[in-house]
Amino acid sequence: MILIADSGSTKVHWCLMAANGQSTEVMTDGINPFFQTSDAMRNSISNQLLPQIGHLLWAGKVTHVFFYGAGCTPEKIPFVEKAIRGVFKSAEIFVTTDMLGAARGLLGDQKGVACILGTGSGSCLYEGGQIKWAVPSLGYILGDEGSAAVMGKRLVGDLLKNQLGEDLKQEFLEINHLTMADIIEHVYRQPFPNRWLAGLARFCSDHIDDQRIHDLVYDHLQQFVRRNVQQYYEVDGMENPETCQMPVGFVGSVAYYYRPVLQEVMDDYGFTLGKIMQDPIEGLKLYHQKDVVPTM
Repeated sequence: MILIADSGSTKVHWCLMAANGQSTEVMTDGINPFFQTSDAMRNSISNQLLPQIGHLLWAGKVTHVFFYGAGCTPEKIPFVEKAIRGVFKSAEIFVTTDMLGAARGLLGDQKGVACILGTGSGSCLYEGGQIKWAVPSLGYILGDEGSAAVMGKRLVGDLLKNQLGEDLKQEFLEINHLTMADIIEHVYRQPFPNRWLAGLARFCSDHIDDQRIHDLVYDHLQQFVRRNVQQYYEVDGMENPETCQMPVGFVGSVAYYYRPVLQEVMDDYGFTLGKIMQDPIEGLKLYHQKDVVPTM
């Protein structure tokens, strides 16, 4: 059996695949080595994952773990490997970026641009099963255009700066039972402010028919396309996207739930919108079928 993980800052989507084609999918809290130690990540796997899949391991051992994770830079990969090895001691462990997981899930062996629009954001030019080049995402403070965290950050900032009208501001504060002091506390003093801000972005989904919110979301997604996607056509020698059929695929909740607005932006820039998936697990299951071997 093999274990595949698509890990973001908010949640990890795990898939246990057996040689007979059967698979089991479960969720745990997000794992990110930028915010957690190896011990904390190992405890998360032991305390949240194993209770959900332990009863299935009688059918064989886990031979490979493919972990695609947010924050899995070359410097942080050893810490994640150590955490996983502490639980699956005899498995071969492969840890890489969630970006490669998104690309493999979206594109398989096809060339194209893959993007993540979830709690965080990312993008890459993908070819031959590997990332050819990637614009750095830089996190929710310096970058992460298009992400739920930055959408939430911009929404809160615009509301508190009186840019979206008093009616929306009061409705937002009342629905979320917040004061300005509460917001400052969560953003500057509490752990995982990116997750918290991402949760507030749901207000945009609920009010997308309000032109003020629609314009905010459009500009937010337009920033992602302009500052990220557009560069891949330039670096690949295809400055005119209208003459190119290279698809741009997306995974993540923002792309999934704001598809109509994303389609507007892509059409305005002349890019070909490819697959949109809430997460890449289904595509990763197909990509890693070759890695499943019978064990006992």
